[in-house]
Amino acid sequence: MQIQVVCVGRLKEKYWTAAIEEYAKRLGAYARLDIRELPDEKTPDSMSPAEEEQVRVREGERILSAIRDGAHVVALAIEGETWTSEQLAAHLDKQAVYGGGSVTFVIGGSLGLSPAVLARADKKLSFGRMTYPHQMMRVMLLEQVYRGFKIIRGEPYHK
Repeated sequence: MQIQVVCVGRLKEKYWTAAIEEYAKRLGAYARLDIRELPDEKTPDSMSPAEEEQVRVREGERILSAIRDGAHVVALAIEGETWTSEQLAAHLDKQAVYGGGSVTFVIGGSLGLSPAVLARADKKLSFGRMTYPHQMMRVMLLEQVYRGFKIIRGEPYHK
């Protein structure tokens, strides 16, 4: 299976990079992982709503250009559905069998995703109503994808 993660922003801290590397290594037994880091827009502390929307639109254009044609897209969005780990596993399994064997997850920038990206998404997934740093969200996503593959295979890890 092919898992693509399209995300805005770069990992800077070594501990986030190490965590991503660890889950990428673990996922290697189950899927091919492609992480596409896209540059984020500069966001001053005080922005008007119109300026914030312009940032989302510019980042959204980059995101959309990084998504493969025909990809099954799951956008991480606070207003999305909340799934259990088992539901994520079932979704991955369904895409592996019936959906062409590929899933693209999208993590937006600090201001969220543009309406165009949300419209492109086949599913919107929420990790809850709290806001998380983008770097942490990337680690949490990869951990859950790894957990999903362990659930699919009936292997110990998920407790």
